[in-house]
Amino acid sequence: MWSGQWVADRLGVGLEGGDELRELLGLALRRNPKRAHLLVSNVLGKHVPQRPRAVHGAGVRLGRRVRELLGDEAAARAVVLGYAETATGLGHSVADGLALAPYLHSTRRPVAGVAPVGGFEEEHSHATSHLLLPEDPALLATDGPLVLVDDEFSTGRTVLNTIAALHRRFPRERYVVVALVDMRSPEDRAHLDAFAADLGARVDLIASATGTVRLPAGVLERGQRLVAEHEAAGARAGGPTASPGAGGEGPAPAAVAAPGPGSAPAAGPGAAAGPAAGPGPAPAAGAATGSAPASAAGSGSVPASGSAPVLTAGPAPAPVAAPGSRPAPASVPGTGPGPAPAAGPGSASAPGSGSVPVAGSAPAPVAAPSLGPAPAAGPGSASAAGIGAHTTHTGLVRVELGWPQGLPDGGRHGFTPAHRERLEAALPGMAARIAEALGGGARRVLVLGFEELMYAPLRIAEALDTALATGPAAAEVRYSTTTRSPVLAVDDPGYAIRTRLAFPAHDAPADGPGERYAYNVAPGGDPTRRFDAIVAVVDSSADTPELHAPDGLLAHLAAHTDRLLLAVVPSYTPNTDTNAPTDTLERQAPPMSQPPLPEPLRGPAFSSYAPDEVGWLLQDFSDVTLEAPTEEREEAIQSGGAHYAESLPVEYQPTEEYQALFRAALTTSAARIARAVGAVTETVLAERSPRPVLVSLARAGTPVGVLMRRWARHAHGLDLPHYAISIVRGRGIDTTALRWLADRHDPADVVFIDGWTGKGAITRELAEAVRPYPGFDPRIAVLADPGRCVETYGTRDDFLIPSACLNSTVSGLISRTVLRADLVGPDDFHGGKFYRELADADVSGLFLDTVEARFDEVADQVAADVKELAAADRSPTWEGWAAVERISEEYGIHDVNLVKPGVGETTRVLLRRVPWKILASRDAGADLAHVRLLAEQRGVPVEEVDGLPYSCVGLIHPRYTRGATGADGKAVTA
Repeated sequence: MWSGQWVADRLGVGLEGGDELRELLGLALRRNPKRAHLLVSNVLGKHVPQRPRAVHGAGVRLGRRVRELLGDEAAARAVVLGYAETATGLGHSVADGLALAPYLHSTRRPVAGVAPVGGFEEEHSHATSHLLLPEDPALLATDGPLVLVDDEFSTGRTVLNTIAALHRRFPRERYVVVALVDMRSPEDRAHLDAFAADLGARVDLIASATGTVRLPAGVLERGQRLVAEHEAAGARAGGPTASPGAGGEGPAPAAVAAPGPGSAPAAGPGAAAGPAAGPGPAPAAGAATGSAPASAAGSGSVPASGSAPVLTAGPAPAPVAAPGSRPAPASVPGTGPGPAPAAGPGSASAPGSGSVPVAGSAPAPVAAPSLGPAPAAGPGSASAAGIGAHTTHTGLVRVELGWPQGLPDGGRHGFTPAHRERLEAALPGMAARIAEALGGGARRVLVLGFEELMYAPLRIAEALDTALATGPAAAEVRYSTTTRSPVLAVDDPGYAIRTRLAFPAHDAPADGPGERYAYNVAPGGDPTRRFDAIVAVVDSSADTPELHAPDGLLAHLAAHTDRLLLAVVPSYTPNTDTNAPTDTLERQAPPMSQPPLPEPLRGPAFSSYAPDEVGWLLQDFSDVTLEAPTEEREEAIQSGGAHYAESLPVEYQPTEEYQALFRAALTTSAARIARAVGAVTETVLAERSPRPVLVSLARAGTPVGVLMRRWARHAHGLDLPHYAISIVRGRGIDTTALRWLADRHDPADVVFIDGWTGKGAITRELAEAVRPYPGFDPRIAVLADPGRCVETYGTRDDFLIPSACLNSTVSGLISRTVLRADLVGPDDFHGGKFYRELADADVSGLFLDTVEARFDEVADQVAADVKELAAADRSPTWEGWAAVERISEEYGIHDVNLVKPGVGETTRVLLRRVPWKILASRDAGADLAHVRLLAEQRGVPVEEVDGLPYSCVGLIHPRYTRGATGADGKAVTA
């Protein structure tokens, strides 16, 4: 049966093209207001376990076609570029077929010490921006063809974004675009042709199959209803359940929905999780979701005949006891039709439990012991005598691969033909170690890779397949990888995503924690799909406690197989000494002993603040023209042509009506702000330093830093030093300013200050930026932490902080900071502008004085708040980030950088960026009066939302062409 039939029958979605399309693609559903259907490749090795030779061969054949097209001379000068995360292995395989060219893939994992030489946005991705991090920055600086490899072309926009971004930096005459399937519409094809003509370069296209997707009228709405129907059915049952299916085919399988807005996540690390149902708490990780009715856990009952079996949720699964055996479950819910087998995998019940599992059911969890941490000797470092493997935990066998020293783990930093030769020579030995550790008896083996780490596990799987192809230990080897992408799971042979395991990220990702998935690994209702051995392959950066935790990936794999092996590939560390200077902006380097630096800028020469209020560790760019129209700036930023810190938005000058709103909001909220200022300042004094050095992140943090300084003086007679420093998302902190601070103060006393948290991007940026500088504490103190990203805050409420309502006129007349290569040298402070001409509109002093006037009034409340904070668990939960990811998916934006949560960030969207729409909590009230006024003035729709975890969320326009909207225009919402 075609694995797209389930969707086709219910929605009428079809594939138009050759018969090979159905061989290559299945269909699934996801919650997405732009496109509910998902094309699922059968030969990519991401969502569908496949024979490794089929996966590798599909890419190799495409690479050989590229070589035929280019000829050997041009092929030898080419560079192959693959897309993270889905096409990293495919791109490698294309490079194998091309044979003569080096390979690089984009990455979403920043690497300390490696400066990006470029980057671009992927419009339809659920994840973040792509970075290009070659060890040799000259890798892309050739005049040979650039071969771009992705798994599918739906619109071609990702390719256009990439070519546009790279052509500005590394112009060339020829590009070759490669994909497994080309599903573009005629309009999209014409768009690429016109783009190539405008570029003045040749763009060729090669695909294994070509066609289009047939979408009947109303399919999006019907798809959304179908997804919601399944999610709601799962939510009502508290687990996987059945819901009436379309087309009269009996019970339709249902996946488990994430908790709805404002609801609590399901209890227990093993609680079932499904695609996000919208803003709200993140679902509990670790679920295996299928599609069918399930009886109550532990009941021992069996569903009615004809019901499809389903994977059930419960406590985190226990690891298997030993190869070839299964733990005895305490109780097993009835999960499939038919009598229970007398023995065999998944059949034993605990003595006295009275419950008997049925054939094909998932093994029932017992208590949730951890698989334990990674071994102390380091990832992949230990091996047992004779076989290169040892059992580190019950049921988990760690295999020492014998990975060649210094060989890159993949193409994140570049992979050359010489690297390929070394890998080919080492593969048989690695496969032999795994085969010996497996022992005999395994008939279906899965090699499971990890997100961007696709190629090394693929080639290991291919070599293992060869090693196990004959003899008494003959086995079928399949290959797939884990992924970030959430998809609905339906356990039906006519649906591409049968089952889903959900687990927490285990590689400390730069974009924050989140849920990850392994599809079609659990067998669901078909016992023939069960893998009796799984070999998990990760890189050493991902061999973390989270991987081995009770709710981690390994624990969930152990519940669905007899034998679990772990193989760790050493994460490659580039030789950054070879990195030549580039003209792109880089994170400034760590050295702390350099020439003397100037003293901070102070008012009234720079800013309207008094000289003792703050010292600005900036250069004065007041005489430099840096402003750009909003539309032009947005287009350049989103297309990859410029970074947001290279220019400034035109300073918004509020109307009289808006200024009146600001003053009213200030009067209303002054006491609330004063209370938060007092609470955060007292917490800093008690927990961080009795005489802290306040260092505000310019510019939103600066008014808060001034207020904290005033509280310390008012309440304790302290005269605290206060500075403002620049930090830039994606570029890091001003390291020259850090050096200045380290020369004059004890870094241990430095407390970084910001106004509020949104999704926590700057929180993570700061932690990464100060890591090379011992002594500096990266923890930010903020006035408000609605994103739950920090542990030092005055409040976690998302309310109107009037300093967010305006730009420079409430921040000492200083612009946001500027970092541009032609203005800021390696030993220079970042820059900023002093808008002296706006002095008549300046309310910076009014804001500070109005809040300070309420200090005495709130003193008792502050004392109570400080006691409560001291006793509370203030550990960051990153709920804001999880909510942003869900909103990004639900509204079809697919880029978390375009979702700005909270009152402050929403205001910034309306003042500085190209807004698309505003999501407003229905009960936010007067806190959003200024947001509604700005939205009305800019023609931006405000959508009322129930259960939003923030007061409001601003969505930046996901289409960034000049016609989208602008500072003087109206937002395009269609």
